[in-house]
Amino acid sequence: MTPAVQGRPLEPDVDRFYRRLVRDTADAIVYADAEGLIGFWNAGAERVFGFSAAEAIGKSLDIIIPEPLRQRHWSGYLESVRSGKSRYGMGDVLAVPALRKDGTRISVEFTILPFHDKAGRTLGMAATLRDVTKRFDEMKALRAAVAAQR
Repeated sequence: MTPAVQGRPLEPDVDRFYRRLVRDTADAIVYADAEGLIGFWNAGAERVFGFSAAEAIGKSLDIIIPEPLRQRHWSGYLESVRSGKSRYGMGDVLAVPALRKDGTRISVEFTILPFHDKAGRTLGMAATLRDVTKRFDEMKALRAAVAAQR
């Protein structure tokens, strides 16, 4: 059923809806070009990672990737750019450690969406990320408690 105002159905402004959804959703949405430079950083990314958009845009994704994981990240990222595909864009969720501006390590789950030009070349990747640190810590504590009872 379509909502109505004084008997008339609301006519959604789809472009405005998309812009607001991406800009203001609680999940982090980050776009990086083929070289891994951040080109979009929404309000959710500011909340999750602690960097303002002004601080993040134009910077490398390294600002949110813990140093020991960078080599593995860039191998996967560059392969996804080269191939134009990622299993994490097909519904699989990747869970990894990430960094906040203050240096705190958090746990995030994310999916990615490759962006291509008309010739099919990968321009960059957008990721939707969610901070799951609390759940990860609870699961770790639960596993430790179960192991201690054995």
